[in-house]
Amino acid sequence: MYEGEIAIGPIHSSILEPHRLRLFIEDEIVKDAELTIGVNYRGVELLMEGLPPEKATILTEKICGICSHIHLWCAVRVTEMGCNIEIPERANYIRVIVEELERLHSHTLLFGHVFEVLGHETMAMRAFMIREPVLQTLFEISGSRIQYSCPIIGGIRPRCNIPDKRIPSLMERIERFEEKMEKLLDRTLRDPLIVSRMKDIGIMDRKIAAKYHAVGPTARGSGIRSDMRKMDYVPEYDPFEFEEILLDDGDVLSRILVRMYECLESCKIIKQALKGLYHLPKKFYNPNYEITEFKPIDTYNEAQRGQVYYSYGVNSEGRIIHTKVRTPTETNLACMEAVLKGYHVSDAELIITSCDPCFTCTDRSIFVIEKKEV
Repeated sequence: MYEGEIAIGPIHSSILEPHRLRLFIEDEIVKDAELTIGVNYRGVELLMEGLPPEKATILTEKICGICSHIHLWCAVRVTEMGCNIEIPERANYIRVIVEELERLHSHTLLFGHVFEVLGHETMAMRAFMIREPVLQTLFEISGSRIQYSCPIIGGIRPRCNIPDKRIPSLMERIERFEEKMEKLLDRTLRDPLIVSRMKDIGIMDRKIAAKYHAVGPTARGSGIRSDMRKMDYVPEYDPFEFEEILLDDGDVLSRILVRMYECLESCKIIKQALKGLYHLPKKFYNPNYEITEFKPIDTYNEAQRGQVYYSYGVNSEGRIIHTKVRTPTETNLACMEAVLKGYHVSDAELIITSCDPCFTCTDRSIFVIEKKEV
């Protein structure tokens, strides 16, 4: 029997972002695993402290390129809650539209990466082709394909306002995306290669998911309700009807299927929001606000990977204090590290990929915590 260690990363062809994975194996079965992150540390939270909210919130958008909107939205919500700033309903609708479009492009990016890890280049290219019109839609709304700078304190930027004449073309594009996603879902389930590589692999039961605090689609793939949009933390979603997708198998296939079904639910939300814009007042920004002193306030939202938490306060000089950001990947990675044991070494990177890790989001704060404790 061979016993040894396999080291993957921090740079490897099968990983999108730097991380180091150590697999301790017997023959080709993983007996233990150690995942090390921190390569992308940038100290964003410390940089935010001492800045006025208008500048600091823009900095949060740079935490991650794939989920930039949700970070900026959470950051401006803290100030809006702390200063009791009224937000026009039209601005809230457009914030939701951009977030759900971002969810679509993030999930389809993951599908492409998963298929690449499986060695199925054809399906990977299908996923990226489906994703491209979503990025084009975001570009047409905001002027950018990745970082959209849509929310600002008091509403949204003027360039992100969606005029009524553009709604029909956006609706048509979402409907085409919906059709293509349904075909991708069908092809995934009918492909024996894909199903055999993901079914009953990386099983995370409810006990492990609860112990390591799995969130987002990673938790919902194990049957745990975790959608912040359905838990009264994000009132902006109250006007819309959609389902929280739950699957019970807890394997890689379940975690991927949750996201595929979620894409269809996001399409429902976007279409409802676009129709609702016809009947809303044209006001999308409230300039009549004042930044006042407030103690640290908490806010939550449901990012593509799960629960996002933001907290900061503003002092009497109008500067941010005590910044804290928590993203979903850290706890989801702990879950994946725990479930690696007992599986073949060739499945290790696939299991980690199935939680849709975002290492730049996660690395932004880990060493800040250590520094404050010293």
